[in-house]
Amino acid sequence: MLPSLPTLTVLVPLLSLAGLFYSASVDESFPQGCTSTTSLCFYSLLLPVTVPVYVFFHLWTWMGIKLFRHN
Repeated sequence: MLPSLPTLTVLVPLLSLAGLFYSASVDESFPQGCTSTTSLCFYSLLLPVTVPVYVFFHLWTWMGIKLFRHN
């Protein structure tokens, strides 16, 4: 069973922030090491960017479908 949307809205940024702090404390080459897709740092920076973009385009598509049906 999936958690509710408000729970995910709070949980996803907190987890990605925790991953960012973890990778900053463990990785010696933190700013430069974030460019490799094999590092944890890359994904901890990618997740906070990907989720809002996905939500925006999902709502944009939903709005387009609603407008198309009613016109």
